[in-house]
Amino acid sequence: MMKDEEKIISGQRFPAERALYAARDVRLEDCRFEGAEDGESALKESRRILAQDCFFDLRYPLWHTKEVRLSDCTMTENCRAALWYDEDVFLENCKLHGIKAVRECTNVRIDGGEVVSPEFGWRSRGISLRSTAVTSEYAFFGSRNIVAEGLHFSGKYSFQYTRNVRLERCVLHTKDAFWHAKGATLIDCEVDGEYLGWYSEGLTLIRCRIRGTQPLCYCRRLRLIDCTMENADLAFEYSDVRADVKGDILSVKNVRRGRVEADHIGEVLTTPDAVYPVRAKIVQRCAPRV
Repeated sequence: MMKDEEKIISGQRFPAERALYAARDVRLEDCRFEGAEDGESALKESRRILAQDCFFDLRYPLWHTKEVRLSDCTMTENCRAALWYDEDVFLENCKLHGIKAVRECTNVRIDGGEVVSPEFGWRSRGISLRSTAVTSEYAFFGSRNIVAEGLHFSGKYSFQYTRNVRLERCVLHTKDAFWHAKGATLIDCEVDGEYLGWYSEGLTLIRCRIRGTQPLCYCRRLRLIDCTMENADLAFEYSDVRADVKGDILSVKNVRRGRVEADHIGEVLTTPDAVYPVRAKIVQRCAPRV
């Protein structure tokens, strides 16, 4: 990314507003963006920036930037809205602790590190995460083309209104996840939380462990392959589903169409007040328990 003629800035402190505005081909080493001046937008409109072991404690440092790589950097909780409107960003072993850390960006890759950021990753295209811990509420809202491997996520309302998501070997502790999502695939993931996937379309779960009450209701083209479900009651209400579940489901309710198959299903509820025709086939592979 960097050119031979890059400028190296090492060990400096930048407290002022727009301290390095529109910088080009700069390598920052062990620099600090902090100070009583409370400056903001330090690297706004910059291009081809490499920052290593830098500390950010001021607002809006990277807006409208392109070709940025941050390695072993820290952005504190005072570093509000750190990356907006950016393209081609790589974060390696960084800490992002400010609210709204990534928004309306294109091609953001995060490898390792830690994100503690409410409203993280909104309305972006092309987010890739590997071996990263994320704590957030409303994470990835309205984003598309998300790929994650080894993500450990904690927080409410994740992946809502997303498009084209693929998660592998991820652990998600979250509620109201994947609401209104389209085209999401989870492989070998653990999903622990209430009200999973409501109103989703084209949600596919393969070899996943699913926990929590009232999962996967009002879904279209829902697919479960070799999944397990724990503490899952009142599942699949008004959903169009093909589900192959290992083990037990506590109860299914008013499944609209398709097929649900499991070793045991505690209750199959078809209520007289159902507002849609209920035509799904419900199959228990093993004899009912006495």
